[in-house]
Amino acid sequence: MTDRNKHFAGRASGVQLHLTSLPGGRLGGEARRFVDWLAAAGQSWWQMLPLGPPDRYGSPYKASSAFAAWHGFLEAPKAKVEPEEVEDFVARHAFWAPTLPARMLPDQVRFEREWSALRAYAAERGVRLIGDVPIYVAPGSWDQKAWPELFQEGVVAGVPPDAFTAAGQRWGNPIYDWRALSSRRYRWWVERFRRTFELYDMARIDHFRGFVAYWAVPSADRDARGGTWVRGPGRAPFAAGVRELGAGAMAGFIAEDLGVITPPVTRLRRELGYPGMVVLQFAFDPDDPRGPHRLENHGSDVVAYTGTHDTDTLRGWWSTLEAPRRREARAAVEAAGFGRDDIDWALIRLWMSSPAPLVMTQVQDVLGLGSEARMNLPGTAGGAWKFRLRRGQLTAARAKRLRAATEEAGRLAR
Repeated sequence: MTDRNKHFAGRASGVQLHLTSLPGGRLGGEARRFVDWLAAAGQSWWQMLPLGPPDRYGSPYKASSAFAAWHGFLEAPKAKVEPEEVEDFVARHAFWAPTLPARMLPDQVRFEREWSALRAYAAERGVRLIGDVPIYVAPGSWDQKAWPELFQEGVVAGVPPDAFTAAGQRWGNPIYDWRALSSRRYRWWVERFRRTFELYDMARIDHFRGFVAYWAVPSADRDARGGTWVRGPGRAPFAAGVRELGAGAMAGFIAEDLGVITPPVTRLRRELGYPGMVVLQFAFDPDDPRGPHRLENHGSDVVAYTGTHDTDTLRGWWSTLEAPRRREARAAVEAAGFGRDDIDWALIRLWMSSPAPLVMTQVQDVLGLGSEARMNLPGTAGGAWKFRLRRGQLTAARAKRLRAATEEAGRLAR
């Protein structure tokens, strides 16, 4: 479909930080200051989590709309909106805007204003935005209410038991009726792709493996152990996107291919031309010399992350790391000449040396924060999504240090 992600013309790096983690958690001044900090640090990309209205626990992966933005991000939530502005917005988003309650529409106009201003501000400073596309919608979402025929009954989404949770993860999201979607030429997904690239320069597709096969859990089950793998639609939704939006528009995806990954998942990702993900915290397994996360096994078709919103921070991970993996990590940073640095910065510098065209660092790792600063703990409902920066925490000294590591690795923004 595409030979290569259009954004990867050279080596670059960026930082992950969700909008809710900004001081105040809103668009506007703090978001612009973060862009300024990224530019000073030589970073080319800002990656954030989904922007939809979160659930009662703050999870952006169970948003009440797959298309609408959360009003809680607005810097000016009471800014005047003219009726003709709402009419114009609905006309330009005729597929999904009419499915929202009328009270949400003025906020979507306000969000469009503020988001467009931020994106332009970032672009002027050489910073582009990476978003996140959850594969599923939330139970009871406006999407499920508007298009109930597109979802199965009797099963919910999840993942089987893995390294994170012995009972698997019962996410509880409704599962698509892919046959019904196919009969409509995947229009719902095409419009979701269209919305994605209205907002972002590039986006991560969450749980990409679910397009090949997904874990269907009986609705009555309390955990995910009783689920089964069911074949997904493969490349069909993406092919529909190319037909409607063009190959160029569909080239800007990162495939989240973590977890139980089979050869068909890797084959689909490569056929589509999307880079996968490798994570530093999975890289030091002495019993798995062929593991894709190991630095020596990286290629040009991956994005290298120090961690994700589902993992611990580097410092928290290091504090509980088993001795064999700790020895291997120590040996790797010493062999690279970084042994005299703090361990978290030594690991960041090591990861920056990856052949991957893009390296993403969690802001918590730049700051050297521990487990108290992790964003999510998979398999739990409460206590997640609460990490917040303090004003002034991202200092000029931190920017200088990250810039030096970035320049050393040949990733400095030009």
